[in-house]
Amino acid sequence: MSAISRLGITPDTDARPEYSQPQEQTASAFGYQWSQRHTYESEAMKSRTRTWLVERYCGGDPARLDALLAGERKIILDAGCGAAFSALLLFGEHLKRHDYLGVDISSAVDVARARFAEAGYPGDFLRASLTDLPVPDGALDMIFSEGVLHHTDSTRDSLAYLSRKLKPGGMFLFYVYAKKAVIREFTDDHVREALRDMTDEQAWEALKPLTSLGIALGELGVELDVPEDIPFLGIRKGKLDLQRFVYWNICKMYHAPELTFDEMHLMNFDWFRPLNCQRHTPEELREYCRESGLAIEHMDIQEAGLTVVARKA
Repeated sequence: MSAISRLGITPDTDARPEYSQPQEQTASAFGYQWSQRHTYESEAMKSRTRTWLVERYCGGDPARLDALLAGERKIILDAGCGAAFSALLLFGEHLKRHDYLGVDISSAVDVARARFAEAGYPGDFLRASLTDLPVPDGALDMIFSEGVLHHTDSTRDSLAYLSRKLKPGGMFLFYVYAKKAVIREFTDDHVREALRDMTDEQAWEALKPLTSLGIALGELGVELDVPEDIPFLGIRKGKLDLQRFVYWNICKMYHAPELTFDEMHLMNFDWFRPLNCQRHTPEELREYCRESGLAIEHMDIQEAGLTVVARKA
């Protein structure tokens, strides 16, 4: 059986509710982004991402994921699957013995379907809103939502809605952005607003000088020593590469020397283009999980974001 048949979803189900304008724009942005397959399918990009996924969700130990997926055949919902980039990297061969359902608001779901077929993994796919799913409450064994909930109209509401779809004891694995330093928060929203009225293609081109500057800063190889914390700006003391100092405190300009320009550019587009882009604190997530009946078993806290592994009470 498949996830769709086990959940009683008819093949022609295609939930298309009215979306808010920011959600419509966000859907368009990710449909465009994930269609650019050359920007994320290199071995360097996949290896880097796989390592980061295992680090955050499993504390660097893949056996933790093996334990979560042990036992009976499970239904796994990939909530906001995009091109299924993260699901394929994290779950891998586990996908052959569980029933996967990838759901996305954007046309990226078609890219995900193609990539699963190319990889030889079974899976079902549905284009729908994460907060209006044709899935019964209490039907899912696991929900995976990598970098998606913050792109909805409300992270809190989306988490609460999806949690109802889990069985008691079911697992919710998700990642959301963390709040950054004061100037970085301002810059993020300023650039995002500047791109608002552009097409996705225009926004892609408009961001290229920013990507070039990030590369130039990275290639300097200059270390900066911040002598003291500056709490009212969210800047912490310590030695840091100049590019990373700018990245965390001033403006996101992604740089990784092993990646191509387009791969680094994808990271910047992914951040700045979607209008819906909430950022959160650990305290907020703990409260959201408590309200949703989720017991947090693991929280990975990094400057980039917050990763949670939680169990439905």
